[in-house]
Amino acid sequence: MNFLISIPFSLQITAILFLGLILGSFVNVCIHRLPKKESIIFPGSHCISCNEPISAWDNIPIFSYLLLNGKCRQCTKPISAIYPINELITALLLLVGFLKLGISIKFLIFCIIAPTLLTISIIDIKHKIIPDIITIPGILFGLIAGSYLVGLKDSSLGLIVGGSTFLIISEIYYRIRGRVGMGGGDIKFIAAAGALLGIQQVILIIFISSFMGSFVGLAGLAGKKFNALSQIPFGPFLSGGTLIVYFWGEQIIQIYIMNITGRY
Repeated sequence: MNFLISIPFSLQITAILFLGLILGSFVNVCIHRLPKKESIIFPGSHCISCNEPISAWDNIPIFSYLLLNGKCRQCTKPISAIYPINELITALLLLVGFLKLGISIKFLIFCIIAPTLLTISIIDIKHKIIPDIITIPGILFGLIAGSYLVGLKDSSLGLIVGGSTFLIISEIYYRIRGRVGMGGGDIKFIAAAGALLGIQQVILIIFISSFMGSFVGLAGLAGKKFNALSQIPFGPFLSGGTLIVYFWGEQIIQIYIMNITGRY
């Protein structure tokens, strides 16, 4: 990747943002089609109001939305602002990843997992599901990428520990409460995250995501936004925990070990 380093930094940033916008546009397609089990390839992009195909000129991330004043060219129906927002979020995620990781294999892996985590989060918020079409290939990808990041042994252990931990929690909850508290999508998600980052870091993901979920849940109860029976999608918290650990997991674990052992 030495030839990439020779490219001016400003052009590197521009390329990363452009890539992020393109991936963000693909995120929008996945969010709209995967819950309905539709192909993400065929048919091409089309207006969800009038079903008319969207031309390449009208499908440029963010810019087309602004040029069209947020409306379909054919039927003039409003286009949800969530589309350019998702594109912008994806671009910013990639930019943060690039500034943190630089030009590296770990950043290339991040270019795949960041849009995936955003897709999972929004689908889970809207539909309270994490599709198998994402998580099952994600487990395989986690093993492949994890073999590079943490080694095959640690990757395999992370998959087993992550998946089995959530499976046990789900079973205990069901036996106590008599209803499903954690879906299969969450179990497969944490298995994939464990495969990607290994046993120590998947435990950290579980802790961080559980803490964030508990905090939001308690805040919702205090503000009377939720009640004791409310189902809060866990995917966004798992995604947030995975992002934090992907960037800073090793440092967090080192700080914890130093505080426990007293060795600095």
